[in-house]
Amino acid sequence: MKRSEINAAVARAEADFARAGLHLPPFAAWTPADWRRHGSEATATMRATGLGWDVTDFAAGDFARRGLLLFTTRNGLKAGGPGNRPYAEKAMIARRDQMTPMHRHLAKVEDIINRASLHPDATLALRLFAMDRDGGLDRTARLAVQLDGLMREVEPGSVVRLAPGESITLFPGTWHAFWGENGDVVVGEVSSVNDDYADNVFAEPLGRFPAIIEDAEPTRLIVPDYAALER
Repeated sequence: MKRSEINAAVARAEADFARAGLHLPPFAAWTPADWRRHGSEATATMRATGLGWDVTDFAAGDFARRGLLLFTTRNGLKAGGPGNRPYAEKAMIARRDQMTPMHRHLAKVEDIINRASLHPDATLALRLFAMDRDGGLDRTARLAVQLDGLMREVEPGSVVRLAPGESITLFPGTWHAFWGENGDVVVGEVSSVNDDYADNVFAEPLGRFPAIIEDAEPTRLIVPDYAALER
């Protein structure tokens, strides 16, 4: 994924979050120089827990078709320890017909929320499958899902659509893919501690983070950039 593409995605998201009335924390506006100025000791927890911008094409090379923009506002460490958060929160934008590919989590429990539709007809669409005994998609079993706490049983491969304010709870092992339908959607995620390096299982060979082609200087750092700050 080109750095210029990442920069453009972040700039567009900043405008859309503001349009939706979603205020990000001050470090959302930090430049690479700001990260260096604050220093590695002060930002150690932020970097270790992956707070900040996250733009991915899932290493597939087609961000408009298969991609997602996220901003992690809070997170903890699976190892725990004094002062650790046992929860995480993200803000995301699912663009129209931009697919977050089919995946499941090993440990994370998450609520996925339509925070705001950026078009009057837009919904957040999720396709769901149960997990079979081998860890793959179960294409025959019905599955029970929680929609704002209400239980509902759906057919395998069903698409659940969330209007603004609606949410679904996803437990470990539930296969899911999602996208903006009929328009762009501002998405919220509230979950247990999030580990994007070890807790995602994709239904096809994909990567969680992009391979970055440095065709421009970064305007905002994204999570994979943090490793360079430690050198």
